Amino acid sequence: MELYEELVARGLIAQVTNEKEIRDMINQGKATFYIGFDPTADSLHVGHFMALCLMKRLQQAGNKPIALIGGGTGMIGDPSGKNDMRKMLTPEIIQHNCECFKKQMSRFIDFSDGKAIMVNNADWLMNLNYVELLREVGACFSVNKMLAAECYKQRMERGLTFLEFNYMIMQSYDFYMLYQKYGCNMQFGGDDQWSNMLGGTELIRKKLGKDAHAMTITLLLNSEGKKMGKTEKGAVWLDPEKTSPFEFYQYWRNVGDADVMKCIKMLTFLPLEQINEMEGWEGAQLNKAKEILAYELTELVHGKEEAEKAKAAAAEIFGGGAGHSDNMPTTTIPAEMLNDGKIGILDLLCATKLAPSKREARNLISGGGIAVDDVKIEDANAQIEIKDFVVIRKGKKVFHKAQK
Repeated sequence: MELYEELVARGLIAQVTNEKEIRDMINQGKATFYIGFDPTADSLHVGHFMALCLMKRLQQAGNKPIALIGGGTGMIGDPSGKNDMRKMLTPEIIQHNCECFKKQMSRFIDFSDGKAIMVNNADWLMNLNYVELLREVGACFSVNKMLAAECYKQRMERGLTFLEFNYMIMQSYDFYMLYQKYGCNMQFGGDDQWSNMLGGTELIRKKLGKDAHAMTITLLLNSEGKKMGKTEKGAVWLDPEKTSPFEFYQYWRNVGDADVMKCIKMLTFLPLEQINEMEGWEGAQLNKAKEILAYELTELVHGKEEAEKAKAAAAEIFGGGAGHSDNMPTTTIPAEMLNDGKIGILDLLCATKLAPSKREARNLISGGGIAVDDVKIEDANAQIEIKDFVVIRKGKKVFHKAQK
């Protein structure tokens, strides 16, 4: 099976233009393609995972990825799927986030020897003259057609700012510039990006002629993928300082039964033949499939050693040995927070980041969601004695060790 057919079989392709040409270019390793990432945080998260895995698959087949960091578009924010306007970031924060992105992407994409490149659309967007942009690009877009796009329709009732209205034009201009500067002939994006991406394809053809080979493809469920990784603690990040390898492993270990095989197909690099053999798994076998998913993705993001540690910790914790796991996420409590070896439960939950605030910690306790050394905590004023360490359980599946 060739790569394009494999992408279809894995459920990754939703819509395409020029399917035959796209298939041939991808299978022959002749695509120079881009996927955009807006630097709205200092870490990528699980919602970016599908795009990163796709870039890796395509590069392995000889295609050239361009990771486009939206330093310019990040100054505005994409209205797609949003009910409100994004908070604007300073140029300094955006630059810092861009640097963090490249470090994390390097685990997926080989940037050596020109095999892939990372570019920042601030390089061309920030220096644009407004009148020149209107003349060169604005004349190629129909306002009626833009307003009919799904990404704008969902915002019209609440109010769409002129600032955000320009996002489609800016994203289209990205493809136009990448086509000219780097020979980029293909763009990938989520199904919620379809209108913006078609705008780029249309702009290239209008400016450079109908023979310009600009092609568009979308990923199935990528808008759903952006919702992935949302937990009660917030997003599931790829940065181990934000989401530990164990927490990352546990997130995938706990995906719903209906989603596990879909995730294995779309996100892991296991052969389809092996995955197809797992399709009928149920019960205990389905739990095994979740362990495979969690291990494969943790190894991909954090490396084999951390994946092994996370797997071992999960086995010990959920096998009844929760108090003895050396690989459990652990927080050392500073001596100044202890009074005769004790600490208030609210302070303990905040120190271990099991709760973002004392208010949230109280809610967890009142809801019966906290236990220390297997004893449920019912009093928000409880003092917890730490001799060597204690094991805190949040809900049924989150364990954390607190030690002196």
